[in-house]
Amino acid sequence: MRHVAFIAPRFLENTLNYVRAFASHDEVTLSLISEDPETSIPEPLRPRIAGHYRVSQCLDAAQLTAAARAITRGVGPIDRLAGALEQLQLPMAEVRDAVGIEGMSARVARNFRDKDRMKDVLRAHGVPVARSALASSVRDLRKFVEQVGLPIIVKPQAGLGARNTHRITTTAELIELVNSGAGPSPEAPAQVEEFVRAREHTCETVTIRGQVVWRSGTRYFPTPLEVLETPWIKYCVLLPREPDLPEFAAFSAVNEAALAALFGDEAPTAAGTALTHMEWFLREDGSSLVNEVGARPPGAQIMPLMGLAHDTNFFVDWTGLIALDRFTPRVRRWAAGAAFFRGQGQGDRVVSVTGVDEVLAEVGDCLVELRAPKPGMARSPSYEGEGWATVRHPTTEGAKEALLTLIQRIQVHYG
Repeated sequence: MRHVAFIAPRFLENTLNYVRAFASHDEVTLSLISEDPETSIPEPLRPRIAGHYRVSQCLDAAQLTAAARAITRGVGPIDRLAGALEQLQLPMAEVRDAVGIEGMSARVARNFRDKDRMKDVLRAHGVPVARSALASSVRDLRKFVEQVGLPIIVKPQAGLGARNTHRITTTAELIELVNSGAGPSPEAPAQVEEFVRAREHTCETVTIRGQVVWRSGTRYFPTPLEVLETPWIKYCVLLPREPDLPEFAAFSAVNEAALAALFGDEAPTAAGTALTHMEWFLREDGSSLVNEVGARPPGAQIMPLMGLAHDTNFFVDWTGLIALDRFTPRVRRWAAGAAFFRGQGQGDRVVSVTGVDEVLAEVGDCLVELRAPKPGMARSPSYEGEGWATVRHPTTEGAKEALLTLIQRIQVHYG
């Protein structure tokens, strides 16, 4: 038996997908660390939970360390410490170092979480990345602009998706950023990099002790940054039916080199057993650049999309990988996609949603799940909007058409 401690900040729907998946493995003894009480665990799952420890803040490494030690005393030594959120990866690694749990160390976790360090490591190993620097002052920011010109991207050193990310295209926008107080400072340095004009893709890679055993990839329409900059744009993710499209095949060597660089000498250990989420750019000339890499499951509905495209439950596959170093490569049989619904208007709540009935009739059997926004919902600050839908189709073009129908027909308005 492998004893897994899973960090579940709140027992929300997506988090419970992971809890259920870990609990589905008979070879796993499962303990939970959460900000929610034990009574919040759904009744059917409780018999499979060997231990529960409540903390007030799941991002606090000291509290997580105390929890891990308490679980070790009460249930037994922890073989794997796991968590799905990007923000958990560094504190979780610090706990492994403190308690002696096999897996990614804090030294390697910083390669993934510190975006400036990530680019330095990749650049040092010959992996193509955009020109970038860590700015600790407005002076640093202006110096970088003098070197590379505009436009540039300014984002947090330990960012999450495209949140708090700014594209600066003019001197006036640069002055506005500085005057707003959002410019870099010694207390809050920023990652600044050249703006890359390219199509954005993802590469999801399964490695077992550093060896690549499986890859998948998606395409963003449009990029998350463009969605954040234009509030009314709806956002789609497409997983093509063809697993060996030329652009994905050509990127595989870059993907492997990037992961080898980031995992470093820990790759042959349990640290190198992972599902990574890599965002990358494909330029018009066919060259590619690595943007960011997360050592955790992807968001934006990519986990269920990979399950749909490969006729599997990818939450179960990921938990088997992490807990047991076990993964069965899947054959892709479908194209899949997700559409995220965002509205128009200046208000802070959804006031109307139209087109849902028409979509149900037009998209038909390829619609897998629809979570349409509801009037009265608060406006979401996320590029994923207030609702979403997933589709599956035997062809890539069929999935594209279904996504286009969804974003054209379903209209959301704020007020």
